[in-house]
Amino acid sequence: MFSSFVQEQPIRLTLYTDAFIVHGTIRTRQRRVTDILNERETVFLVLADVEIERFGAGGTSRAEFAQVNLDAVLFAVADTPVEPVPELRMPKFTEQAMISVPPFTIVGTIHLQPDDAGLRASLEELIGRFLPATQATYWSESSGGARRTALLVAFNHARAQILTPYAGDGG
Repeated sequence: MFSSFVQEQPIRLTLYTDAFIVHGTIRTRQRRVTDILNERETVFLVLADVEIERFGAGGTSRAEFAQVNLDAVLFAVADTPVEPVPELRMPKFTEQAMISVPPFTIVGTIHLQPDDAGLRASLEELIGRFLPATQATYWSESSGGARRTALLVAFNHARAQILTPYAGDGG
């Protein structure tokens, strides 16, 4: 709605797929990564200044531009924090969650619409192509990689196999 009044800006992203980790920059009027990923007409993102790592195999390649299919993206990590716009805030409650997006596990805070029927009903109403988990930690047991943290991880809802409340260090 207000994006036409906002000047285009570069946003640095890291996209994780089954086979690759793609680092690049996208020019957009959107402020939030989830808004970029959830634009209705967007099926692909074109990134600039791209570095592509083969997941679990090491080695990188570089490209001036790369088109990435959003259906293949497991999750995206925002490299730049975004301040919320107070007038656009909606009342939500937070829940610590564990999200399984094989071969990755993400633990972070999800933001849910309040529902008098409780957490189960809020989870049933959770919609969107990419959903945010804030103050997140993510890792892949199969690759043996270290756990990483991010202010925001936007995970592909359709690729997530399990989303559950999380109370401890079961990972």
